[in-house]
Amino acid sequence: MAGSASPCPALSRLRSAAAAPGASPAPPAPSPARLPSEAPLGPDGTAGSGHRRDSREHMVQESHQDRELGTCPRESPSLHSRFTILTITREPRSKHGAKDGAVGTSQGCTSASSGAATTSPTITTALFEPDRDGQTPQVVVLVGAPGMGKTTMVRRVMVEWGEGTLHTQFDFVFCIDCKAMVLPMEASVADLVSQCCPGLRVPAGKILDDQKKILFIFDGFEALGFSLVQPEAELSSDPREVKPLELTMMSLLKKTVLPESSLLITMRPAALGSLRQCLKGECYVEILGFSAARRKEYFHRYFENPNKADMAFRFARSNEILYSLCVIPVMSWTTCTVLEQELCGKKNLIDCSKTTTGMILFYLSQILKHRDKDNPQVLQKFLLQLCSLAAEGIWKHKVVFEEKEIKDCGLDQPSLLPFFLNESIPREGEDHDSVYAFTHLHLQEFFAAMFYVLEDDEEMASSLGKLDKNVNKLLESYNKSRKDLNVTVRFLFGLVSQKSIEYMDKTIGCRISPRAREELLEWLQGRHRGLSQPGKVLKVSEMDTFHFLFEMNEKSFAQSALGHFTDLDLRDTKLTLYDQMALSFCIQHWAGLGCVTFQGCSFQRQDPEAELDASVPCSGIPGAGGHPSALVVRRREELPCPIHLLCRALRHRDSALQVLRLQWCQLSESCCAELAALLAEHPGLARLELADSSLGDSGVRLLCEGLRAPGCSLRILRLRYSRITSACCEDLAAVLSTNTCLEELDLSFSEGLRDAGVELLCEGLQHCASPLQTLRLGSCRLSGTCCQALAVQLLQGPRLTCLDLSDNELGAQGVLQLCQQLRHPACPLQMLGLSTDGFSPALLQELDALRALQPVLKIGNLLEHDVPQAGAMARLPCHRGLLPGGRKALPSVRRTSLL
Repeated sequence: MAGSASPCPALSRLRSAAAAPGASPAPPAPSPARLPSEAPLGPDGTAGSGHRRDSREHMVQESHQDRELGTCPRESPSLHSRFTILTITREPRSKHGAKDGAVGTSQGCTSASSGAATTSPTITTALFEPDRDGQTPQVVVLVGAPGMGKTTMVRRVMVEWGEGTLHTQFDFVFCIDCKAMVLPMEASVADLVSQCCPGLRVPAGKILDDQKKILFIFDGFEALGFSLVQPEAELSSDPREVKPLELTMMSLLKKTVLPESSLLITMRPAALGSLRQCLKGECYVEILGFSAARRKEYFHRYFENPNKADMAFRFARSNEILYSLCVIPVMSWTTCTVLEQELCGKKNLIDCSKTTTGMILFYLSQILKHRDKDNPQVLQKFLLQLCSLAAEGIWKHKVVFEEKEIKDCGLDQPSLLPFFLNESIPREGEDHDSVYAFTHLHLQEFFAAMFYVLEDDEEMASSLGKLDKNVNKLLESYNKSRKDLNVTVRFLFGLVSQKSIEYMDKTIGCRISPRAREELLEWLQGRHRGLSQPGKVLKVSEMDTFHFLFEMNEKSFAQSALGHFTDLDLRDTKLTLYDQMALSFCIQHWAGLGCVTFQGCSFQRQDPEAELDASVPCSGIPGAGGHPSALVVRRREELPCPIHLLCRALRHRDSALQVLRLQWCQLSESCCAELAALLAEHPGLARLELADSSLGDSGVRLLCEGLRAPGCSLRILRLRYSRITSACCEDLAAVLSTNTCLEELDLSFSEGLRDAGVELLCEGLQHCASPLQTLRLGSCRLSGTCCQALAVQLLQGPRLTCLDLSDNELGAQGVLQLCQQLRHPACPLQMLGLSTDGFSPALLQELDALRALQPVLKIGNLLEHDVPQAGAMARLPCHRGLLPGGRKALPSVRRTSLL
């Protein structure tokens, strides 16, 4: 399980067969660089060139071994024929600052490094490349969620090294598969090398003498499970010194032993936090999966027949959800495997389910439809026992099972077992039985979910062991601490959908308990009631809720689950396309949703890597070639707006939306066009808050088109930090002269607005059709020049009750001009925003006199109660709260005398 590690005994844990997305799910990886016994030493006493050449040949041979998931063992295509380039990001050394578990498919290195990460269309050449400073990293940490291709990348590195095409700076590569190798409790570095290469006759110590030429690979590092906090004094500096395995591993990580050697470490995102504290100068590389171009390339590489490849890809592309999930390499592989079976002897494809659960159920039905038809009870019992094994493993963070466990569960059935579990047969000289692992972690999580919802009779229940089939226990454990159960819980929702219940009963012969459906609904409703503060509105603020409902994909269930809540509030979340689709589905069936808030969120485009890969030819595919640069621009223009799905959902017929906040969400100009359409078509939307410096004049102009539409009923518009200038103020003035509903306009922190922009706004106020009451112009670099125009509007324009001019250098003359108008009995103003720090005694006395004359008038800094949080400020183009030119973005304290 990602992020889970068992105690120290797990050092001997064996490897589960993770999917190899570039080709197919990989079997236990070979121990590379097995050195032949006849290889001689070189003249300097180190391993000779013949030894290196033979080890490279051995590497190529073993790294090409493979076996397909869900099929009988057969000769697989070579790694070269199936390997497809993955998209990766590389982050500069020692700058990986993401929160624990925040790196992966949803929140990657790109967000953690403040733009420092770079996207690369290559898979291995970027791993040990010099950075911008010319420094070549000695330690590379390869991060990726399960199924993203970490093991495949490792195998590709070994193949390229073995063939001598890349990584030639290394003479020896030693891969320690942390999930597969039986590691001793005590060992030296030399012992680990010997265990990687059991046929080694040249002393390992001789090989280790030339440190710079050695690469150690730790694949699946989190599986070791030991503590990374070890006493510095006990670490080793001698590669021949025998120490407890924890200390030997830590000595390699902390570079107290073989400090000039290189390390490549693969691990899952959730396990990254503790490792980061042990490393120095490391480079982080995150696997993002397949871009759109590479997904198509993968389908063509998978199918030998180009017509079948086109048919399969069109099928996947037409299914929006399935296609988006194929960014994960293992889902591309699963889809191709299922569709390949469907296309066998057929001319077309049947429809597949739109959810992950449905896809796996479809796959499950395919591999079971011709097995044990005469005795369905045998199959049902096998599935129940398989589910029990999966659930027990999930609870215990266990992904590898011993042969005895398989037999005790009654799963040792050759006709069924190979389709669900991979077997790792011990090598010669290894003293242990075969071990088994589910062909992918997600399949284990799927069967664990099935365990909790399948009905069984008393006889079958008695054979399932002691594990309690209590759905609520699973849900509460997830709620409290076991976030690694997320995918299992998601599959729970998918399995209890009406479509899944009928499909399971009809095609697989298993019944889903109707009680499980009720329990999930009760848990979901009660969960968010508990998270909401007493006396506050009931809101949903957890993204996983939308994932769960989307996986079920039932309108009535979503309506029941969300019916008691009125607010959606998501903060600091990187919203992938899948997230957006889940949100869109739920919002469309959320009749009572009145307020939507996204703060510090980013909306990923449909294919963020399409622009990058559009000019990269699909290598190895007949007829594929490079694309002209014009295509790159055209594809960028054709991409949907990042918030397209959100706005489309908010425009649904029964929407009760009144408030929409999109604060510091990196909105683009195209987003404003979507929002303009929303304003024009949604009469109930009364409040729109956009705090984002990327909008600019062009974006606000587009927004004004929606504000001028007859159907717009917006009452409050806040455009803080929008970096607008006076160039768009004519459009805003036109809004004021035509819109009959707008009551508040907030342009605070728009430093390009200046006096000229305010004067243009005042011209619009002279013919104002809006019942404008509040105008906020705080921190807009205004001077006293604009005060005369503003003063006139206090009596002749709309009945302003609040004018915020905080954090502007208005000068004494400008303030006095305002005070003169404020003394008039007919002036309706009740709040005036001024930064009075640094005012002269004479000017403060003038304000006191004004307060005495107008008791209802409040004067002070109105910005301080509503400023962006520190995290939101960090996402602005300004650095640490400073706008270009060094000016503070937050209200400043001025000490200079005005009089």
